[in-house]
Amino acid sequence: MATLREIRRRISSVTNIQQITNAMRMVAAARFRRAQEAILAARPYAYKFDILLRHLASQMEMQKHPLLETREIKSVCIIVVTSDRGLCGSFNNNVIRRTISHIEDSYSDAEVNLICVGRKGRDYFVLRHYNIIAEHINIMRHLDYQHAVGIAAHITTLYTEKIVDHVDVVYNNFRSAILQEVLAEQLLPITPQEPEGDALFTEYLYEPTSEEIWKMIVPKHLDTQIWRILLDSNAAEQAARMTAMENATNNAEELIKELTLERNRARQTMITREISEIVGGAEALAEARG
Repeated sequence: MATLREIRRRISSVTNIQQITNAMRMVAAARFRRAQEAILAARPYAYKFDILLRHLASQMEMQKHPLLETREIKSVCIIVVTSDRGLCGSFNNNVIRRTISHIEDSYSDAEVNLICVGRKGRDYFVLRHYNIIAEHINIMRHLDYQHAVGIAAHITTLYTEKIVDHVDVVYNNFRSAILQEVLAEQLLPITPQEPEGDALFTEYLYEPTSEEIWKMIVPKHLDTQIWRILLDSNAAEQAARMTAMENATNNAEELIKELTLERNRARQTMITREISEIVGGAEALAEARG
């Protein structure tokens, strides 16, 4: 059994850890609220824009825009979105595992290139000698729309110059404070989608021309979708970190209770032993006098 001094030291150490995890939980909660507001504001526009663009693509000739061109997949680019810091549960591991399984299931015969957003994903794939063609580190700390614009411009260049034949993204999709879903989505080529049911605006008038319109809206569409993905991942990260720190704080509280009980037992045992020694000494003294 541990000594009373050792137990007290452990209680003090766990208490300090609990204070740290609780402070980190509160910081994550504040950041989560801002991140949640940002993604909930951006998501409706991004989703509607995506649907509209796919409806438009279904009504035009595929060769009119290079980002709609489908090719045999010989080289693929995958954008992997993770965090820059740990202490967020299985947030990063889930993305990394999904990326590896996505490569093995879909692109086992293709050349795979990675664009890593976040330090954790970059570090993992560097150590395993994956081909990383770009990295974006510490952008989540001060997330800005221009980060999305830069990533979109890069993958557009890769695709139009036929350096890659397919572009996917793997990220954590924010559902709620306690639920994040890892998704693998296709970004390029843009897949046409026929309007379903009673969808409105199935016929469009273009002014000045459809080519001019597409030159403007396709880059805007990519910017918007990548911005939505970054916001999704940021909100999911803060939610995961808030949950992880809350669990750590609760676990520390349970451990403190167990250690306190152990301390009380050790103290009671010590007191009982001291009383027994005193009584035994008194009896021995009485016998010696008698």
